Amino acid sequence: MKGFTSLLTTSVVLNAASICASALAPRQSSLPSVSVSGNAFTAGGNRFYIRGIDYQPGGSSELADPIADATGCQRDIPYFTKLGINAVRVYSVDNSASHDTCMNALAAAGIYLILDVNSPLYSINRGDPAPSYNDVYLQSVFATIDAFASYSNTLAFFSGNEVINETTASTVAAPYIKAVTRDMRQYIGDRGYRKIPVGYSAADVTTNRYETAEYMNCGTDDERSDFFAFNDYSWCDPSSYQTSGWDQKVALFSNYSLPIFLSEYGCNTNARSFQEVASLYGSDMTPVYSGGLVYEYSQEANDYGLVTISGSSVSTNNDFSALQTAFQNTPLPSGDGGFKSTGTPSNCPAQSSTWLPGNDTLPALPPKAVQYLRNGAGKGPGLKGNDGLGSQNAGGASVATATAGSGTVTATGSVASGTASSTSTASKAAAGALRAPELSLAPFVCGVVVVLCSLIGATLL
Repeated sequence: MKGFTSLLTTSVVLNAASICASALAPRQSSLPSVSVSGNAFTAGGNRFYIRGIDYQPGGSSELADPIADATGCQRDIPYFTKLGINAVRVYSVDNSASHDTCMNALAAAGIYLILDVNSPLYSINRGDPAPSYNDVYLQSVFATIDAFASYSNTLAFFSGNEVINETTASTVAAPYIKAVTRDMRQYIGDRGYRKIPVGYSAADVTTNRYETAEYMNCGTDDERSDFFAFNDYSWCDPSSYQTSGWDQKVALFSNYSLPIFLSEYGCNTNARSFQEVASLYGSDMTPVYSGGLVYEYSQEANDYGLVTISGSSVSTNNDFSALQTAFQNTPLPSGDGGFKSTGTPSNCPAQSSTWLPGNDTLPALPPKAVQYLRNGAGKGPGLKGNDGLGSQNAGGASVATATAGSGTVTATGSVASGTASSTSTASKAAAGALRAPELSLAPFVCGVVVVLCSLIGATLL
């Protein structure tokens, strides 16, 4: 009996230790993180081109987080690999949910995530931006960063999508979008995460697209974006590089110092053969553009779908085969593609009849949001919000104008310990893992379990 008791005690302790070791083990990723170099992206020391699709099954009418849907994500990944893509863009996620299963599966398939941090309930109101830029909104934004920053296949964050549209009045929102970009970059730095690129996705609007691009790339370093993206549906097959006007856009952006890519493309006015793919990844465009995202994966009411989803089944549409063929016929470029390793910031656009901001003055971080830079954002409100009302008139807004350089990272927090450090050790550690170990009660609980098991064994002996 004594021998059995000793064996039982040893077994319980070893099993407890094994469970704890498993719980604490970091989840590794084989994908190198993507960073900005000059006017291009790099990964693993090589030029990185975005070759992806926009991915939000159900669209805005049936909004759900596809990265939290492990079953749906694993259903769709085989079709991603058939297309040969390396990135998906998701417009809204549940920042209170777990995303480990899908993010690991995407990483295993060599696919990165480009993520919008806003949702219908938590966003900047273009019609009245000042009160919507508040601490409740920023808590949700920062919680989304927390949820995805430690995955090495999180490629980039969008601070906004099409907030500025074809109306001149909507350009008054530009300072608030730029402030959110600044705040996100500062939060990433202050919390000790790796430097994940942050930028804006602009609407397909000719009247203010270039002004928006200039605005996001002017001012002090802390105010400037890491990249600029825009939606472009001007190439409608059958067309060409010149007929579509893409040659003029390349010329316009030829001296732009940030990476540029298309956050949506794929005009469906006529049957889509995706002739633009050859130009987008060809020598005419690679010195300026870093690829793009085709709109969109699933068939919704607007008829852009590459596939049709019905429950657990997926059927491919004609556009899927057309895009697959276009990608197969256009391999990703080798070498650096003629990118520029250095460049200068843009001049801020002058006020005009189509652009209302008169300078680069930005609102200061709302006072109640300052605590998040030090302590973290905490649990996210999710897609439904804490009260179902969202953030647009819920929190304390900015009460002052920011001084230049106020968004500079002042401390590098340790993601693992929650303390400030003068080094970037935590950030480097996060870059090497799909998900860094999280601060939790697991180590303490595991220790208690082992000690209790030992005491029980001693009592039984």
